[in-house]
Amino acid sequence: MRIALFQPDIAGNVGAILRLAACMAVPVEIIEPCGFIFDDKRLKRAAMDYGPLADMRRHVDWQAFQTFRHSIGARLILMSAHAPASIYRTEFRDTDILMMGSESAGVPPHVRDACDLATTIPMAPGLRSLNISVATGIALGEALRQTRHLGDA
Repeated sequence: MRIALFQPDIAGNVGAILRLAACMAVPVEIIEPCGFIFDDKRLKRAAMDYGPLADMRRHVDWQAFQTFRHSIGARLILMSAHAPASIYRTEFRDTDILMMGSESAGVPPHVRDACDLATTIPMAPGLRSLNISVATGIALGEALRQTRHLGDA
């Protein structure tokens, strides 16, 4: 399982996701350009001392990420508020990459079209979206619940 962040805008969200990824031992793929300077102190503040523990790879652009993804044979699952399928009806695989769009714009059509599947987190009627780091935690939790034996802790 991996997390991919498509052109993230907010350093604090990326830091929180890096912390999540470190704690859950899940690699993170950052697809640039980012909407902030990557060594921004807000990124470090949100990741705290977990940032250096995260397995993170930066890709200079979408094409570089696609080359990487195809080299490992991973299925790309887009998390989208507009997807018809619920994460609770999605069958995840341990080799999947969960892709989150940028906070301000999501993903462009060519990226959406390149995804193997799009799924959503069901929410109360009339509400449009969750914070990206919260949504990543929910989606990753469901995907790991399905694909890893996490014990009864």
